[in-house]
Amino acid sequence: MLEALKALRADTSPLTRRHPDHVFLPLAELLGIWEADGIDTALFRTGAESAGRRYATCGLTRMLPFERVLVGCASSRAGVFGGFHHPDQGYRHFQMVAVVTVHGPMKSRIPECPSSALLDLLRAYAHDSLHFGSRRRYVEAAGVPFRTQYGINFRRTGGQSYSAADSWDSRHTRNLGIVMEGACDREARAITRRTAELFGVAQPMDPLGALAFRDMTGTLTDEDALGRVDVPEGAGETRYAAALRDYENSVNRRYARFLAEFAPGEETECHDVLISTMISGDVDILGAWLDERHGPGSFTGLFRTPGYFDPA
Repeated sequence: MLEALKALRADTSPLTRRHPDHVFLPLAELLGIWEADGIDTALFRTGAESAGRRYATCGLTRMLPFERVLVGCASSRAGVFGGFHHPDQGYRHFQMVAVVTVHGPMKSRIPECPSSALLDLLRAYAHDSLHFGSRRRYVEAAGVPFRTQYGINFRRTGGQSYSAADSWDSRHTRNLGIVMEGACDREARAITRRTAELFGVAQPMDPLGALAFRDMTGTLTDEDALGRVDVPEGAGETRYAAALRDYENSVNRRYARFLAEFAPGEETECHDVLISTMISGDVDILGAWLDERHGPGSFTGLFRTPGYFDPA
């Protein structure tokens, strides 16, 4: 099994082939190109160091290596708009690689708005570093590696997931995948927001730029979430704005409501316990925290689907 995982991690080409029109570069190389072109990347580098210090307090000893971040920085396809909500990207646990794209029109390797591109890249890096650092357990099933644990989530080799998916129109969540995704993004956005404040980055004036800035920094309004902010006409921009709003409503707002439901007045403490538990993989820590407030068996009662132990 270890040899199979090594082979997967040695070849990242299947991930970038999904975007045949995009040029991908390792993060460190791209930052060097930008710096050679006169772009000050201190905003990103400072934020990444801040993320490393913060995550160390939660038990994460190593951030996602820059060489394991592949950044789509230009595209030969007209009208492409990149960034955190670009389709088919993110952290891939088998390959231990994050695939991301530079925020904004992907006409060239130099971003149209460097400050927005750096903030969005920071948000993605801080987010994916938590995915990278979350506890994982693999077993061999039918001759191939199979992940049975990720953070506080579990899956049996027969395919049964510990928690059921939320209904598409739900305002709340009982799904561990959504809880962990929301926890990662809450952290990433907080780091991005503090970094933007530290460097005095102002919200862009154009509607889509302003919407994306509020998304990166975790300051989206109810109007934003409802889609009442007009964006410029353009297929790429329209798709990006729609994906942004969908993610806000299906992940971030559900996670915020989860904290409000089960940790009223203690949302920050519960969130910190969640992050530490994802990194350690010791569900008993989170379970004890919830049990103290809601009674024995809270974790199981909240999340485990009735069919989890059914025969495959």
